[in-house]
Formats: sequence, structure tokens, C-alpha cells
Amino acid sequence: MLHRMERKTAAEYPQELLNIFDQYVHGGIDRRGFLERAARFAAGGVTAGMLLDQLSPVFAMQQVKADDPRVKGEYVSYPSPSGNEKTKGYLVKPANASGKLPGVLVIHENRGLNPHIEDIARRIAVDNYIAFAPDALAPLGGYPGDEDKARELFTTLDQTKTREDFVAAANWLKSRPDCTGKIGAVGFCYGGGIVNMLATRLPDLAAAVPFYGNQPTAQDAARIEAPMLIHYAEHDDRINAGWPAFEAALKASRVSYQEFTYPGTQHGFNNDTTPRYDADAAKLAWSRTMQFFARHLR
Repeated sequence: MLHRMERKTAAEYPQELLNIFDQYVHGGIDRRGFLERAARFAAGGVTAGMLLDQLSPVFAMQQVKADDPRVKGEYVSYPSPSGNEKTKGYLVKPANASGKLPGVLVIHENRGLNPHIEDIARRIAVDNYIAFAPDALAPLGGYPGDEDKARELFTTLDQTKTREDFVAAANWLKSRPDCTGKIGAVGFCYGGGIVNMLATRLPDLAAAVPFYGNQPTAQDAARIEAPMLIHYAEHDDRINAGWPAFEAALKASRVSYQEFTYPGTQHGFNNDTTPRYDADAAKLAWSRTMQFFARHLR
């Protein structure tokens, strides 16, 4: 895993500031609201604007770059259930792929298909899977290259249609001639919630791995058949509040699941482009994830 040498870690920021940043990232407050609330943490020549820059992603931090000779990636279209419309995503395969491979759907956070999620897809392809990362923002022109603009665009999506597009993406990946027909899904934040949703919708989903995602209702959870590996951060009250009811529903339906909460971590701890990244927790969670896929997709 990559290590941050030039940036602070989450432990070097007040938890309240991190909570304010989490509100901002997830649309609870706008940029102005963040700057106003963060102002009291600005000191020693550091402004609220500088704090926002420090906490925001640096996409140069990538583990498997686009030109890595081990993988081949391309942007492709796939059919949307909405009429004759098509939507898009990023498809990555091992450069030396031969024969059919299992597939992994990679679901982004609430900013669309940004460079970090493309990196995640390439990491999975390196481990000999077909990775497909759909872009929910494709109908609006795709990820705009700016996180603030991406969040703004995200609020205008028809989430009912978007969810159907993700279901269609899973079916499209599963039916590809170069796929074995066994597919899993991994997602982060918003994407973790989408993975939970896919598990309720796709009885043939072979493995589901949500990272700190919103949980489905107990009624929907009763339809889950896929084995699940569920990752949470310790300091993530907004998401963790839904876990007890979700766990009860999983137990009631006798779903095969494992849940891990990583001590001392923040929401987004797997994202190595921001200070909320926790290298040790991310390494462990990712190792567990790839072992889980190997067990259920091979």
C-alpha cells in the first residue's frame, strides 16, 4: 500500500473537524458551510480554505497507474434499462488474460468515476479478474474532473434510474463472453450502499463487499443470498447507526456474512488519496476483500 509522506494523517486533525468534513463530502453542508465551521480550527497561518485543501483528495496517489503494463483498461458503453439510452464505465482486464475470468463490479463514492476508483479497478484486475467500474454520472457527461462539481451533479441524479443502471451493469458484466458468469461487487461509501442494494436485487451475486455503506431495510435485506464481507470505520456514527438493525436482518435470514470494524479509523479509511486513509486498516481490509473474492468467485 502507498504511504503518505507529505500529508498529515487523520489523527493529526480534531475529530470535530473531520466530522464537519464528512458532512461536507456527503452534502450535509456546502463549501461555504464547511469554511464557516472550520474557521475555528484555523491557526498558525492555516486558513479554513487550506484545511479543506489538506483534507481533499490528491489523485496522484495511485497504486496501479493507467499505463501499468499488467493491465489493459478502456471506457465502454453498456445498455441502460431506460429506453435506448446507453451509459458508460471503465473496464479493466489483466494484460495477459486468457480464457474466461470472474468479474468484479466496482462502485464509486458520491462523486462518480474519479481517478481513485479507476485505480481500485486496476488493482482488482492485477489479481486476475475482469473489473468494471460504472459511472453514475455518465448520463450527465461523466465525472467532471472536479470533486465539488461532481458532488453537485450527483444531487441531480434520478437515483431510481441510477440504481437500475447499476443492476444492468452487473448483468452486463456477468453475461460477457470473457466472464465466467461469477461476479462479485465492492463499493465505497455511496458505493457500499449500492453493493448492499445489489445484494438484495441479484440472487446470483456471488460475493458482496460494502465498505462503510448505507444499509438496506430489513424487508429488503431478507432477500439477500450473496455471502457478504462488511467493512466499517470506528469513527463513523452516521453509517454505523444502521448496523445493528442490518445485522439483525442478516441473522434472521441466515445470510452468510462477516463484519469488521477497524479501530481508530474514519469513514473513507480505504481511500489513499485523502488524510482519512489508514494504511494498516486499508491493507488488512483489502487483503480480506481479495481473499473473500478468491474464495467465492474462483
